[in-house]
Amino acid sequence: MNDVITMAHGAGGKQTNELIDKVFKEYFSNPLFTGDDAAVMEAPKGRIAMSTDGFIVSPRFFPGGNIGKLSICGTVNDLSCMGAKPLYLTCAFVIEEGLEIEELRRIAEAMKKTADEVGVRIVAGDTKVAGKGQVDGVFITTTGVGEIMEGVNTSGTLAKDGDVVITTGDIGRHGCTILLQRDDYGIDAEVESDCAPLWNLVKESLDAVPEIHVIRDATRGGVGTVLYEIAGQSNVGVEINYDDIPVKEEVKGVCGLLGLEPLYLANEGTLVMIVPEEKKDILLDTLHKNKYGKGAAVIGRITSDHQGYVVSNTQLGVKTILPQPGNELLPRIC
Repeated sequence: MNDVITMAHGAGGKQTNELIDKVFKEYFSNPLFTGDDAAVMEAPKGRIAMSTDGFIVSPRFFPGGNIGKLSICGTVNDLSCMGAKPLYLTCAFVIEEGLEIEELRRIAEAMKKTADEVGVRIVAGDTKVAGKGQVDGVFITTTGVGEIMEGVNTSGTLAKDGDVVITTGDIGRHGCTILLQRDDYGIDAEVESDCAPLWNLVKESLDAVPEIHVIRDATRGGVGTVLYEIAGQSNVGVEINYDDIPVKEEVKGVCGLLGLEPLYLANEGTLVMIVPEEKKDILLDTLHKNKYGKGAAVIGRITSDHQGYVVSNTQLGVKTILPQPGNELLPRIC
């Protein structure tokens, strides 16, 4: 087998079969993984959730993860936000001619490890090879199916006046990590992506508080964008206490130097949860027991005032309307 991807690996013949057998099957093999045209699985008895997502992050490897880990986390977390246990994933690769096979192995290994953490099975996939320069190394698309927990109903339309807003961890780390890895600014800071699969965290949260109204993955566009989306979907206002938002000092420093706002930087292991106020302490206690929720904090509340807007309260007692998300600050972060 060659050391790098060639156009022959995408031709559907001997080299394609070698790539599948010696890379993907090695890491993805399970009783449901198929070489047929479609995987055959048992259908869940209740409601299902389904999601698909494409991943084109640059650089492909970064502190805290790589594009393979990210491709599993992204779809697993989207399903989890609907209260759905991730069951099955498919994955499609578009690989640039010349990519080293060893790099592809590292990516596939990360995908397996991340999928195993939450018990989701990769059951089918597809591989295409693009010519040199047509793709930046490798692009991955994952599609997932999950079974929604009984009695759970989460949606961006369900935020209610008096609910509290919780982030499950500190914000802005993934976007900051990717920015620093590009080394365009010469900033030396130790920041690691929060990239993580969050199904176990969500299940524990919903077991403790089935009444959670909204769970959202604060990825591209960050927490600020998610809050604006929820305000619009639920026709409510959101008030946040800016000084209560957890941000690591390293991220604050980078944002201060570059004039960036952490609220609009991407996260890959932090969720926004909106819950009735009387349940917030139970939820926080549950989150703090999980390794991915130790930094969880209440950052604000839902209000019937200023519908459709997010308002920030400062230490000086001043209320300001947060700017609505506009131009993409960091392209290619997921």
